[in-house]
Formats: sequence, structure tokens, C-alpha cells
Amino acid sequence: MASWDELQREIRSVATAHDQVRRKYLDDLASLTGRSVIVYYSGWHEKSFLLNQGLGQLFSVNDADKNGFMATIHGLDRKVGLDLILHTPGGDVAATESLVDYLHSMFNGDIRVIVPHLAMSAGTMMALSSKEIIMGKHSSLGPIDPQIHGAAAHGLIEEFERARTEIQNNQANIAIWQPILAKYTPTLVGECEKAIKWANSITQQWLINGMFAGQPDAAEKAKKVVDELSNHSVTLSHNRHYSAGSAKALGLNVTMLEDDNDLQEAVLTVHHACILTLSETNAVKIIENHNGAAHITALQLTPGPPTAPPAGFPGGTAPAPALPVTTSPPVPGAPGDPGPNP
Repeated sequence: MASWDELQREIRSVATAHDQVRRKYLDDLASLTGRSVIVYYSGWHEKSFLLNQGLGQLFSVNDADKNGFMATIHGLDRKVGLDLILHTPGGDVAATESLVDYLHSMFNGDIRVIVPHLAMSAGTMMALSSKEIIMGKHSSLGPIDPQIHGAAAHGLIEEFERARTEIQNNQANIAIWQPILAKYTPTLVGECEKAIKWANSITQQWLINGMFAGQPDAAEKAKKVVDELSNHSVTLSHNRHYSAGSAKALGLNVTMLEDDNDLQEAVLTVHHACILTLSETNAVKIIENHNGAAHITALQLTPGPPTAPPAGFPGGTAPAPALPVTTSPPVPGAPGDPGPNP
């Protein structure tokens, strides 16, 4: 009789149709470029209903992603460089800094970032840390201004400055501003200033050491990029989209996906395969390499107490699923547990 663990391993070793198709085209892409490939995909559009349930952190760049990158980097040929395909709304600055440092240490800085659709916020920071960004006419980057408690750090500082100016000009304005400022902690402005300085400084250094390395005006070019993308008063909204043309105008090293038809078809096929996985399965985040090693965060639906059925639901009750989060281990058959230092 097979043991519980043996059965579990056997079940996990059988890839679904989505897995088989996605991995086939990831391997095709790596064969075309001759480089290692890792996809980092979040399903915040496909599972947008989770945002209203307070589960937006599932889609964000976070420290747990390090496990996924350790698993997928293990066994790769690091000498051929890495193509990192990003589709993410962004996330934590500390986690982003740690992931970028880790990736660069593993691939000696030989990293291209491919953005088939969206790499926003911290995703843009990851793209700026690469030596080259590959984008299509349909691709977008975004502002990198830090968000504090869901609000733009620059915007919070601007609001405090506006309050101070208006109160200095007319003491009667205290009554107007008092309920607004009461929402904020005494140290909030300092937190915002530090967050801005932190995000700006690491991104600027990545650009100097990476994309603009060896250029005599590297520091000046890096500052120009960061000044535009990090300034809320310039970008106006954290959700603003920067096209490939806008990114080129900033001086970034952007290669158009449309310049190479074979590459365009291979990249977009991988992109569509990932989006279909996020749309049609319980997966909310995919970290996977071209060898089939994957670290997939998924929702496991479990029965909850019965609830009133929705209109048109047959029978007396409808199940109320709970949504615990489970993270898959590396796919069996791929390299094993990477350990602390793959």
C-alpha cells in the first residue's frame, strides 16, 4: 500500500493541462533566446474580487517570493543570463530590494526584464534594476513613488505642507484642517520622507550600476528617471501608465518586442498561457522557470457553513467557501529543495 506522502507526491507529479501548456512554451522561449527564463505573474486582474476581501497582499511582491525564486533558480545555468518576465502590480519596497539583490548576485547582473503587459510600482523598480527592458506597444511601467497606508507618501507630505501654509496665513483654517490631520500619526511625515529617500536611492543606484553602467553621465541619467517616476506631483497618480515610448523618452534602455517577430510570438504565447492559468485555475501567483520548476500560490476552496443560495441556485443552500492560501512546493521531477543558498 502506498503511503500518504507517496500518494501526495504522485498526485502532484501529474501536471494539469494548464501546467503542461505553460511549461511547453516557456521551454520554447528559452530555446529561442538561449537564456534562462523565469516568469513572475500575479493575477490581481483575474482574481480582482479578492481585493475587496482584503486579500490584496496575495498579489504583491513580498518576502515569501524569495522561496519561489530560490526554488526556480536552483539548477539553472546562470552563466547564460536571466530573462525575467514580469506581470505584477508591485508590492513591498523591502522585499523588492532583497529580491533584486538576490537575483543580481545569482546572475551577476545579466538580467533582462520582459514586460508583456504591466509591471507597476515595485515591478517597475525591478525592471529598472535590469540591463535592458523589453516592452511591446501594449506594455506599461508605472510610477515608483512609495505608498504609506494606502496613500502616496508624496501626497501626504504635500497635504501637510498645504495645511501648514494655510494655517500660517489664516489661523481660522485650523478648524478646517484639524479633523483631516487628526487621522495621521505624529511620525507620519518622517516615515514618508524616509520611504521616498529609500526607494529613490536604491533605484538610482541600480540604474547607475546596471542599465547606465559605464556611461559618463550615468548618475545624471539615473536621477532624471527617478525624479520623474517617483514624484507624485509629476506623475499625478500612482496608477499612471508609462508606455514603451514614454520609457524610452526618459532615457531607459528599452527594446521593442515588435522588432523581433519570433521573440514577440514566443513571449506573448507564454504571457497568454500564464494569464489563462490565473483566469481558469485557483492560482493567484506563478513563479516558474523554463525547466518546469514552479512555486505557485493558489486558493484552496474549502466548504464552509451553508448560506442562503443566490438567485437561481438550485436546491436549498449554497456552500460558502473559505479561502485559505496554500503555496505549492517545487514541482516534482524538477530540482529538489534548494536549501538556504541555492
